[in-house]
Amino acid sequence: MAAPAVVFVSPATVRRPSTTAEHRRATLRGLDSCRSMPELRLYHSQLIRLGLSEDNDAVGRLIKFLALHPSGDLPYALHLLGLLPRPDPFVFNTLLGALPSPAESLLLYSDMLLRYVAPNSFTFPSILKPISAGRDIDAGRQVHAHVLKLGFHPDVFSQNNLIRFYLSCGLTVDARRVFDTMARTDVVSWTTMISGLSKLGSVDEARELFDRMPERNSVSWNAMIAGYVQCGRFKNAFELFSRMRTEGIELNKFVAASMLAACSGMGALEQGEWIHGHIERMGIELDPKLGTTIIDMYCKCGCLDKAFKVFRGLSCRGLSSWNCMIGGLAMHGLGKEAVKLFDEMMKEEVIPDDITLLNVLSACAHAGLISEGRHYFYYMVREFRIEPKMEHFGCMVDLLGRAGLLDEAKQVIQEMPMDADAGVLGALLGACKIHGNVDLGEQIGRRVIELDPLNSGRYVLLANLFASAGRWDDAAEVRRLMNDRGVNKEPGCSMIEMGGVVSEFIAGGKSHPQAREIYVMVDEMLERIKAEGYAPDTSGVLHDIDEEEKENPLYYHSEKLAIAFGLLNTRSGDTIRITKNLRVCRDCHAASKLVSKVFDREIIVRDRNRFHHFMGGECSCRDYW
Repeated sequence: MAAPAVVFVSPATVRRPSTTAEHRRATLRGLDSCRSMPELRLYHSQLIRLGLSEDNDAVGRLIKFLALHPSGDLPYALHLLGLLPRPDPFVFNTLLGALPSPAESLLLYSDMLLRYVAPNSFTFPSILKPISAGRDIDAGRQVHAHVLKLGFHPDVFSQNNLIRFYLSCGLTVDARRVFDTMARTDVVSWTTMISGLSKLGSVDEARELFDRMPERNSVSWNAMIAGYVQCGRFKNAFELFSRMRTEGIELNKFVAASMLAACSGMGALEQGEWIHGHIERMGIELDPKLGTTIIDMYCKCGCLDKAFKVFRGLSCRGLSSWNCMIGGLAMHGLGKEAVKLFDEMMKEEVIPDDITLLNVLSACAHAGLISEGRHYFYYMVREFRIEPKMEHFGCMVDLLGRAGLLDEAKQVIQEMPMDADAGVLGALLGACKIHGNVDLGEQIGRRVIELDPLNSGRYVLLANLFASAGRWDDAAEVRRLMNDRGVNKEPGCSMIEMGGVVSEFIAGGKSHPQAREIYVMVDEMLERIKAEGYAPDTSGVLHDIDEEEKENPLYYHSEKLAIAFGLLNTRSGDTIRITKNLRVCRDCHAASKLVSKVFDREIIVRDRNRFHHFMGGECSCRDYW
């Protein structure tokens, strides 16, 4: 009897058991909720057994997880794509947006065209995502050419992403050209333009577009408000926020976060409290980011007790919340409390980052905690492998310099692995001014004004160092150099909030509606504190003029005008909060201590570097600033 014939059958011709629609749906639903790679491999094997290994929908779900999930595997996803005999554009689109580099994305796009897969309206937005992130101008222009060549120029989605690409590269003219030639725009088109121009500092152009918008949503309002905040134009942000409320637009958590940042910038506590109260009344979710923004607002408006209350009330305290609270304590000069909170953070096993250690070092510098500062500077490297950055070195120089350890501060600079910038050298220059080391100060100061030639504060500090030593010719030379370079001294400006309204004062300014009463109060204030021993500190006045002439400009510094306004509008026992753009001068510091005692007010001043709490004739800084 002849042997039976052997027949070879390829796997593709094997008839697998038919699957029910219900079984298929259950498997795909499970795949959509997949949370790990072992789980995904299990589903992949099920798809193979079900005969779905060449199904675009099923395999597309595998690829989506592999490409987008944090524990995914891009090479695995690309391998699966290569096995699909007839992939559709949706599978390609998922991967195009997930690839890390513009070159890889363009290569996959080329493969898509070679396999005769036609792009759809989601293809170009997907490919532009990594190109925008990488700011690859050439690659982006190639994609733009294909958008036009393949007839996608009427597609709003593709055009909006081209606008976003050009703005991410800083090419505002190209972005505006795409926007202006669009056949149809939507609210996303307008908002993308506005948001991009704000981020690039072109807030006036962004505002012009905002005012022309045919319709606005909360995203549009927030884009414009956030743009003002990012550029430090807080008054414009408040004006727009007021208009938004008038038009009945609901305050969401994104606008709330932007406005809280504006309140932080202006020291507008009452406005910040209202926004916080609104968040609570409306039941807006207090996620870690929004919670941290509220903490930051209270810290920068001088209300540490409320900041701590919010901090302790957070259900989940992320690293940013800890950093914010430690930084808040630091800027208020509460160094020991900041270190204690850092120790608590360590006990809760929250891993610090470079910002955490920067805040701790800053706390040590403001409070004069020298041994603690040294410890944490070396601790960050030894325990956490965090290499000090320029800012960390700056804090150490500031800490040592303020304490009079100028040689050690200089040694820190000499041993830095990078060249010290103007900030680090400026900290040493400031210490030389405090301790009267003119020789070292001159050596450092001349380097600083070359590194930072447009910063007026550098020239003023060096000139004042010479003036304090009676070297008037050298001081005048620095002034001439400053004038020759067209550098103008930044005017002192102080802001104070009363009744929800923020008033702004500049030195000698008389534009305020209560200017006459304010100047009368300044004179009364100075007379009363003179009776308590106040004598104008003219050491910071540059020119070699007689004492009476020196005293006069000191009387009308911006913070003195703000304090006078505060006295006119508060009662005994009240708190006056002031925000100043420059460092408080020694004369105003001395005057503020006595005013707090004579007029029975707590005066909280936030200057460029830190907070000063004046009460009963004393300051929280203990004259260490």
